[in-house]
Amino acid sequence: MSQWPSTRARIVLTALLRIGWQVKRQTGSHRVLARPGWPDFVFAFHDGEEIGPRMLARIVKRTGLRPEDL
Repeated sequence: MSQWPSTRARIVLTALLRIGWQVKRQTGSHRVLARPGWPDFVFAFHDGEEIGPRMLARIVKRTGLRPEDL
């Protein structure tokens, strides 16, 4: 079982912005996030959408997000 709970996309995006990611560009719901030292990350979720534990675990691997950041 994952240590990550289901979470709204808006909360995940806010946490990413708080740890240093910035929106590089946006087309619709697709946001390209950039952070120095990391490859760009495409965040393609609507704000009210629920992100499940497995998808959240994948996001964590690519962004460096930690449970306490949420």
